Amino acid sequence: MNAQACATCHAQGIAGAPITGDAQAWAARIDQGMETLIRHSIEGFQGNAGVMPPRGGVMTLSDDEVASAVVYMVEQSR
Repeated sequence: MNAQACATCHAQGIAGAPITGDAQAWAARIDQGMETLIRHSIEGFQGNAGVMPPRGGVMTLSDDEVASAVVYMVEQSR
């Protein structure tokens, strides 16, 4: 998986992305449930706080790769 694709936004908060490890920034998102977070990451999502491009802008990532990245970032951000 291309971890750099996720880090491009989630390491610096670009486009409203919650920074991995920032529990406060992730709290409301985590409250939506893992299924919702994964779906938004695969399909893309535009919310009040920012934009999540489908598959982080890397259309070659599989659903499983995207889901694994979401799980990792959530675990790092609790």
